[in-house]
Amino acid sequence: MNYHLLVYGVYLPVTVLLTVWVARTLFTNGRTFLVDIFHGNEHLADSVNKLLLTGFYLINIGYATLTLRSTDEITSYQGSVETLSIKLGTIILILGAMHFFNLYVFYKLRHRAQEYARTYQFVVDKPL
Repeated sequence: MNYHLLVYGVYLPVTVLLTVWVARTLFTNGRTFLVDIFHGNEHLADSVNKLLLTGFYLINIGYATLTLRSTDEITSYQGSVETLSIKLGTIILILGAMHFFNLYVFYKLRHRAQEYARTYQFVVDKPL
């Protein structure tokens, strides 16, 4: 039996489903942060959110495709499960890292926007 096909047949669909699930979650919940960062400009926030979603898909599905190949010899169901767990574990860790990276970027952007707003408000409120 060709165990590589078994691993590929499980790995790719699970990876794509995980990527889509995480991406949709980030897309839906990230919008609120982006609207705040862009001072209520919903059109700009939605555009940036779609661009982030596209980049997220490209990076994660591209990496999953690159790591699809397995050079190890798989001779049993146990070997299939072990290879699959390494591949899926790697993808899950990468998705988690991308999630925290996105949160960090949102935090930094929001912080910068708040600093700008405080500075701008200070200048506006300063008496002439």
